[in-house]
Amino acid sequence: MHHWYTIEMRAVVRVLGTVCVSILLTYPLWAPQWGSGILGEIAAQGMPSGLLAVAVFFGLVALYCRALQNTLRAVRPEARVAAPASVWWMFAIPYNFTEDFFIMRNVSASLAGDGRASGGFVRRWAALGYGWCGFQILSLFPGTAGFVGGGFALLLWAAHWIMTVRLNHMLVSALLPDTR
Repeated sequence: MHHWYTIEMRAVVRVLGTVCVSILLTYPLWAPQWGSGILGEIAAQGMPSGLLAVAVFFGLVALYCRALQNTLRAVRPEARVAAPASVWWMFAIPYNFTEDFFIMRNVSASLAGDGRASGGFVRRWAALGYGWCGFQILSLFPGTAGFVGGGFALLLWAAHWIMTVRLNHMLVSALLPDTR
């Protein structure tokens, strides 16, 4: 029964989180006095600049997803708590804002189960990942809070990506026989 409860609670968190994110994404429609939101910021850049910014951002997200997918691929299969392809849920807007936390949890739990990265490293990796996820949510808020949250989210995301690439190199080299 405990396992069923956990699955149910995760589903509730995903649904409620997605509803809250949807409310934040649509505030320009129901509270225009708060500002134009992220979509207004993109539109203010005009065409083709706004479209180019979105394309570059999603291209970077794809590269980041690929790095996380490589992390899960490098984890011993019996230690994985999620399929490597599951990281691509980062593209399921607005669901992804909540799902990103679960992706961080699944990858960090897989890393902990694999055991090749130290517990301290996995905890720092997870904390940085949860950090960018949290600031990403804050970035949806209107005004200065959203702007500052977005800036921190991008900085932490970049740092997490760098740490992920380093982790992947460590995991791959640990899988290969020593050729020295």
